[in-house]
Amino acid sequence: MSALMKLKTLEGHLQELSGFTKPKIKLEQYETPPHIASVALYTMQTQYEALENRLVLDAGCGTGILGLGAAFLGAGFVTAVDIDEDALEVLKENIDDTEITNIDVIKTDFLDCDIYRWENYFDTVVMNPPFGTKHNAGIDMKFLQKGLNLSCCSVYSLHKSSTRSHIQKKIKEWGVTGSVIAELRYNLAATYKFHKQQSRDIAVDLWRLTH
Repeated sequence: MSALMKLKTLEGHLQELSGFTKPKIKLEQYETPPHIASVALYTMQTQYEALENRLVLDAGCGTGILGLGAAFLGAGFVTAVDIDEDALEVLKENIDDTEITNIDVIKTDFLDCDIYRWENYFDTVVMNPPFGTKHNAGIDMKFLQKGLNLSCCSVYSLHKSSTRSHIQKKIKEWGVTGSVIAELRYNLAATYKFHKQQSRDIAVDLWRLTH
């Protein structure tokens, strides 16, 4: 796959992927919209050459939109990890449908598993972590920290813009460099019964963190 693929072409490919069949609220499973995923990935590649020929980890991959998008943009190899069997089954179908071969799917708890062998292993870690609402307070920061442990170069992560000052404080604590490289609008469709509105428009930051 060529990194020169047009943004619209990439978004078109991502729109054809299947999403969650049984989204789980405790895992905060929401679709990453194809528009956001394609703009985020395109920014990573065109501004920082973070995907083409790189070892990429898609952390908490869900149904794989970021990992597969990275493969479309020329990633050398993608490792996709998630705790949820149902999501990974959909990802495997997406892999079959796209005929992408340079992706490995692993069922594991990204935060708790013994993956020290991957320390500083990946060039690029991409993630759209749980936002840390309800019962998962702080999980977004745990994802970021683990991503930094496993990356030898950079971590790209999507977070609500309302958490920007909190993330700035955290990265200062951790002694790493980070900046918002894109500001996006996340149209969150009503996914669960408790959602009162059909959709909500949420401001989202794409962060780039480096050691």
